[in-house]
Amino acid sequence: MAEDYYQTLGVSREASAAEIEKAYSKLARKYHPDVNPDDKTAKTKFQAVQAAYDVLKDAHKRELYDRYGSAFEGAGGGPQPGRRAGRGTGPEEFDFTQFFGERFGPDASGGFADMFNQYRRTRPAGPGRRGRAGRPQPPQAEHEVQIPFTLAVLGGETHLELRHTSGKQETIAVKVPTGIEDGKKIRLRGQGESLDGGPPGDLLILVRVGPHPSFTRRGDHLHLRVPVTLREAAEGGKVDVPTPRGTVTLRVPPGTSSGAKLRIKGHGVARPGKPAGDLIADIQIVLPQQLDAKSLELIKQFDERQPLDPRRDLKW
Repeated sequence: MAEDYYQTLGVSREASAAEIEKAYSKLARKYHPDVNPDDKTAKTKFQAVQAAYDVLKDAHKRELYDRYGSAFEGAGGGPQPGRRAGRGTGPEEFDFTQFFGERFGPDASGGFADMFNQYRRTRPAGPGRRGRAGRPQPPQAEHEVQIPFTLAVLGGETHLELRHTSGKQETIAVKVPTGIEDGKKIRLRGQGESLDGGPPGDLLILVRVGPHPSFTRRGDHLHLRVPVTLREAAEGGKVDVPTPRGTVTLRVPPGTSSGAKLRIKGHGVARPGKPAGDLIADIQIVLPQQLDAKSLELIKQFDERQPLDPRRDLKW
């Protein structure tokens, strides 16, 4: 029986996009093989969660899945002929042939090479096309990888392990551009498969960005929940918070409530040729799980001295 994607993520069929995103982030952290090196089932569970999320996060795919179940791809779940994506919705492609580093032998291992070998999914993108002279063009291959959140924000080098249809296996060093987003593609020209001994085609790398335990990303802005004590919120003060480019000091104004959003300009995602995004600190007041009688009495006295109706604006 085909797996139910809703059951995989532990959400109802009426779940909102936010609920699906939240469930995916929780399960991805739980089953990530790097977090469970001794659990041989973690990889399989993680891949099942990723597959379910890939379908349910896409409104079009989700609609078809709800209608046709696991056979939705044959009912139009793939790319629609004649449809053109709106601006900003199509996959962005980068040509990074110039970034190739040393090629390693088939026994190369370690670091990101091992990690990406767990998540890659290579597939030819269809038979070779024919050029103007009627000659078959080399097929274009696709390769899907998941990279850490921090690598997507800061950029850097990673290694991809490729197994060609000929059986040849190689590991290629390639640069990840700073600020790449989930779902974007990197095109590596001439690194795909060859047809009948001809020149090789291109390799398209579909990038999937893993979740971060503390940060989330919206465009080029980064969002971070910053816990503060009751005293820090009441009196105000300075707290240290992490950013992609080091720790910075955040000033918390006196009388700050939970949910307040404080902006640290220029400490979000910084992409070449574009202004850097901001870091949005979401303030969360935390209290001890156990409060003694004296502390509770002091809080009660404070409440009586500072009467407040925090729910006066709540309406249907």
